[in-house]
Amino acid sequence: MFNLFGETGAFPDVIHCERIWDRARLHDWVISPHRHREMAQLFHMGRGAAEVRVDGREVRLADGDFLFVPAQAVHGFAFRQGCEGLVLSFPLTVVTGFAPDALRGRLARPIHGAADPRMLSLLDQIAATFSGTGPFRAPLLIALAQGVLAIAAEIALRKAEEVEPLSQRRMLEFDRLIGAHLGEGWGMEDYASALSITPGHLNRICRAAIGESALRHIEAAVMTEASRLLAFTRLPVAEIGYRLGYADPPYFSRRFRAVRGETPTAYRARFDG
Repeated sequence: MFNLFGETGAFPDVIHCERIWDRARLHDWVISPHRHREMAQLFHMGRGAAEVRVDGREVRLADGDFLFVPAQAVHGFAFRQGCEGLVLSFPLTVVTGFAPDALRGRLARPIHGAADPRMLSLLDQIAATFSGTGPFRAPLLIALAQGVLAIAAEIALRKAEEVEPLSQRRMLEFDRLIGAHLGEGWGMEDYASALSITPGHLNRICRAAIGESALRHIEAAVMTEASRLLAFTRLPVAEIGYRLGYADPPYFSRRFRAVRGETPTAYRARFDG
C-alpha cells in the first residue's frame, strides 16, 4: 500500500505528480514529520523556500533547489506561504529498477542540490505527460522519472567527489582525461603529467582503486571505444585504429585481440546482419 501524506488508499498511478501549492496549502504550509515505507519523493522548489528536516538533518530549499527523499526517511516541511514547485512520488519499483548498483546506492540516501537544465526539462515533460493521456503514457512517465532520478544521483556523485580523498579525486580525473583524449594516443606519462604526478604515482593510485595498472586501464578504455566504433559504424578497421592513436593497423588488431579475445573483424561480424 502506498500512502501520500494525509491520504490512504492504493497508489493511483505509475508515478504521482502534483504542485507544492496544492499539497502544502491544505496543511497550512506545514507538513509534520512522517515517512513512506514504499515510496520515494522528489521535491523541486520553483519559487519560494522551505525549511526541511530529513532524518534529523536540516535542509533549506530555495528557488531552483530539489530534494530527493528515499523511502523510510523521516521528513517534515515548513514552507513559505505561496510556494510553487513540483512534488514527484515514485513507487519503489521505479527507484530500484536501475541496473547500476552505484546509482541505486546514491538513491538510498537523501539528495539536495540545484536542479540543472536537464532536470528542469524532464520535470516539465513529466508534468505535461502526467496530466495527459495516450497509449504509452505509463512507460513514458517511468522513463522520464528514471531520467530525473539518474540526474539527481549524478549531482549527488559530483558533490561527493568534492570531499573525496585526494587519491580518489585523482582517479576520477584520470578517467575524465582518458575520455577527453582517447583519440590522441596519450600514454601513461601524458596522463601523469596532466595530473601533475609521476607515472609511478599514477600506477599506485590506479592499482589501489581498481586493481590494475594505469597502462592496462588506459588500453581497456581505448578498446571499449574501439568496440563501439566497430559495432555502430562502418569505418574501416584501420581507420578506427588511426582515430584511437594506433599508427600501425596490424598492431591495433593484435592489441584488440589481446584485450577482447577476438579480432576486430570477428567482433564486428557479430553485429552484422
